[in-house]
Amino acid sequence: MFEFIDGKIHSKDLGFIVLEVNGIGYKVNTTENTINQVQVGEQTTIYTHLALREDEMVLFGFNTKEELRMFHQLRSVSKIGSKVACGILSYFTPNELTKNIYEGSIGNISKAPGVGKKTAERMIVELKDKLSVMDFSSDLPLPADHKEDIVHQETVDALMSLGYTKQEGQKAVKSLDDKNLSLDEMIKESLKLLMKS
Repeated sequence: MFEFIDGKIHSKDLGFIVLEVNGIGYKVNTTENTINQVQVGEQTTIYTHLALREDEMVLFGFNTKEELRMFHQLRSVSKIGSKVACGILSYFTPNELTKNIYEGSIGNISKAPGVGKKTAERMIVELKDKLSVMDFSSDLPLPADHKEDIVHQETVDALMSLGYTKQEGQKAVKSLDDKNLSLDEMIKESLKLLMKS
């Protein structure tokens, strides 16, 4: 319902901030990361999610779009609700959590409040293929196998734009798997193979 709210930070407390907009104070449930990054009295933009429950409306908000996106991803995992998602994002930044999910770090993830071993396993299984590291940070190093996946997919897309079929592109890329090539090199080498065949 609300994409974001521009306002002044009126106050901060455990688990929430109060955002003042035109004389109205909005209680916004949030993470420790957001609470620590905003200052009372400053004008700021908070990216929001309105949760509708049977007897109340609860507003959740974050000072970055990345944190809001990760909040939505976490809520998509079975048995993780909004409060647990906020607890997880109080313990991890989106970048840190993404890295731990890619690395399958059950032990690290289960250190977050409200997250046991089974929940950590579900998060890894349900989110690993959904999350794009690039959504959260260009600084975060991609795991090697994920880098390869991106290069391979972009190479196949480039070959298809040149008139080759998806199957032809995938076959050429697969034959170059072990060469650790850049995207440009992968495209050039794949073209050479396809032109020979």
